[in-house]
This record gives sequence, structure tokens and C-alpha cells, in this order.
Amino acid sequence: MSLVKDNALIEDPFTYVPEGGEIPADDPVIVHLDQWRAHRDKLSQRDSALGVRLKSDESPELIADDLNWLAVVALEFPAFRDGRAYSYARILRERYGFTGEVRAVGDILREQLHFMLRTGFNAFEIAGDDPLGQIRAATEDFTIWYQPTDDGRATALQRRHQAD
Repeated sequence: MSLVKDNALIEDPFTYVPEGGEIPADDPVIVHLDQWRAHRDKLSQRDSALGVRLKSDESPELIADDLNWLAVVALEFPAFRDGRAYSYARILRERYGFTGEVRAVGDILREQLHFMLRTGFNAFEIAGDDPLGQIRAATEDFTIWYQPTDDGRATALQRRHQAD
């Protein structure tokens, strides 16, 4: 699995700790919500970066008060047709002002990448031979948007009013 962050292929600096797994002492880690809850006090005292992985039925509201400790929130797509993580990414960005990494993990299709970018994701675990090519293709698919988001791009209506 490759990690693409901010349109660049990078080596993942985080160790993913599976549910019930042992948490390394010093490495940057991504833990599940249950692990965060069980070890919150100890994890929040670490010097290394920290992330939490949320399943599709776990809302970011569950970690809203803890976002200042987190560098990454990984949102899980258990199946490509489960779109709750799109809403969660927008909630993190727009309601809670989270500026850290919002990572898409799980069953991700190339056709979804454009919409993930629009809703606030900036990192993706992508399978396949050319993950950067998938991101580039997704960002070039559309040039005009109807739905407003927080990504700074003008909608079709806003562009029409600017032209008047």
C-alpha cells in the first residue's frame, strides 16, 4: 500500500497499531479509537506524533476534544459504497478546524479520489502500480464544481457571478 499525501508519494512515518496490538514506545503511531480511549493519558504525553483511526460508524465527534493532540485522523472506508467518511472529513475540517492530516484508508477507488479531495482528505493509502497517476487523474477530471466546500475553489455559481 502506498501513501500519497498532498499530491506526493511519501514513506509513511506512522506505525499502524492493529486493534489489541502493542503500542511502540517512541514511534509515531496510529491507533484505533478503543486504544486511544484506553491509553489516552499515556499516549497524550508522548513526544512522537500520534494518530487515531476511526471506523465508518465512529464519528469524529468522539475525538473532537482531543484533536489538539493528533497529527492524523485516518478515516476508514470498509467498502467503496460506504460514504460516511466523506461527511466525517468535512466535519473535521469545517466544524472542528482540524488542520492535520486526514487520511483515507480501506476500500478506495480511483473514481472517489476527486470527491475525497473536495471533502478534506489530504492523504490516501492507495493500492496499485501508479498511485500518483491515480491522484493526478482524479484532480484533472473536473474543473468546475457545483458543491461548495472549504477547499477554496469557486463553485459554478460563484464563477458566474464573478463574470457579471
